[in-house]
Amino acid sequence: MANLKLGKLPDRTPSKITITVSAGLGQALNDYAALYRQTYGESETVAELIPFMLAEFLESDRAFAKAKKDGMPTSDTSEKSRRQSTPSTSAQRL
Repeated sequence: MANLKLGKLPDRTPSKITITVSAGLGQALNDYAALYRQTYGESETVAELIPFMLAEFLESDRAFAKAKKDGMPTSDTSEKSRRQSTPSTSAQRL
C-alpha cells in the first residue's frame, strides 16, 4: 500500500435538510440575500447562502471548537452507542 501524503478524502455526499423558520427569520434571510447581492453584485438565493452561513457560524463558535478539540463524541458515535444500548424492536420505533 502506498504511503500518500494526501489522506483519504472525507465523505462529500451532500445532506439535504428541510427546515421551517419564523416569518421574521425568513425576512431577515431575504434581507441578507439582498445585501449580499448589493455588496458583491451577484444574486444568490437564500438556500444557496444558508450552508455557508451555517459553516461560518460553526467555525466561529469558540465553545464548539473547544468541545471538538477536547474530543466530544461525534453524532455518528452518539447514534451508534444509543442504538447499542437500546434494544431494537418495531414497537419501540413506532
